[in-house]
This record gives sequence, structure tokens and C-alpha cells, in this order.
Amino acid sequence: MSPIFDFFLDPYRDRPAALIALEAIAFVFGIASVVYAKREHIWVYPTGLIATVITMYIFLRDELLGDMMLNLYYSLMSIYGWWNWSRRREGAPVVRVSRTNRREKGIGVLLFLLTVAVTYGVYRAFGTQTDWTNYTDMVTSGIFFTAMWYMATKKIENWTLWILADVITVPLYAYRGWGMLSLQYLIFTILAIQGYFAWKKLLNNSLQTS
Repeated sequence: MSPIFDFFLDPYRDRPAALIALEAIAFVFGIASVVYAKREHIWVYPTGLIATVITMYIFLRDELLGDMMLNLYYSLMSIYGWWNWSRRREGAPVVRVSRTNRREKGIGVLLFLLTVAVTYGVYRAFGTQTDWTNYTDMVTSGIFFTAMWYMATKKIENWTLWILADVITVPLYAYRGWGMLSLQYLIFTILAIQGYFAWKKLLNNSLQTS
């Protein structure tokens, strides 16, 4: 078998079939969630919630506590985002695509720093040996946390953060031998770029009609 196929399949040779099936379901629903987000469709949240809950369980089984915490946060923010995007006033959505103001940028920076600090604390509390990959995890966790909050409030900057963190995550997961997850984040990167331009078009159209 070719080295490329070996790269993707080797981590799954001794993996229980049930976990492989769960990963496949999370893979499909995760991509579907980003597609719905690009279209500013409310289904971004139920599909994303399915993916994050399954992924959280898988990471818990694999004792990847930092990644598990990240997906727990995704799940909670999906519930909040679902509610926030659903709000309507006189038949029109309350929350619309917009840019962050100075206050929201400041909150984003604080959220990033807090996430990095908490993730570092979790590694230390459980006695996990930290190397450059763990520190990279801490940084990407902070970016992902902030991006999720910006998405829940329909800030276009969420896509910039998703792109940045996805680009970092693709080679990181490949280095760890997680071929399917690396491929998934490569797809996420492409969809996030498309999502940015789709939301930018929506924002420009709303500014022209306001």
C-alpha cells in the first residue's frame, strides 16, 4: 500500500470499529456545520453540536484533555449561538453579520489569553509533559475559543481566526499522525476562506442598503 494510504490508515488499524464509526460521523457533521456557517444558516449549530459532542467523547476516551475541553466549549457555545442566531424581532433576525468594535476586540484578546492560561493549567494539573506541540495546542485553543464566540455573535472576524488556527492545526495533526483529522482541518481551511468572502459580501450588501 502507498505511503499516503498508510499515513491515513495506520492510526486506525487497532482502533475499535465503534470509535472509527463515531469519528466518521463527527467528520461529516463537522464539515456540514462549516458549510452551513458559510451560508449563515442556523443549521450550523445542530450539526456542529453533534460533531463536538462525539469528538468530546472520543478525546475523553483517548485522554486528550485539552482537546476534550475545547470541544466541551464548542458544545456550550453552539447552544448559545443557536439561541442567539434564532432571536427575531418583527420577523427579522436580531443578530446580523457585522465587524467587531474596539470593545469586542478587547474581549477577544482577553478570551484568548484566558483560554491559553486555563489550557496550560490543565496540562500542569494532570502532570502532562509539555513540548512544542502542547504549547501550539494552547495557542490554537485560544484562537478557536475566540473564533467560536465571534461566530456566535456573527462577527466576520471569526473567519479570519478560523483560517489562522486551521492552517496551524493541519500540519500539527499530520505531525502527530492523525491523518484524517489533518485532512478535515484542511477542508475546514478551504471552507473558512469561502465563508469569509461569503460573509464579506453579506456585510457589504447590508451596508449598501442601510
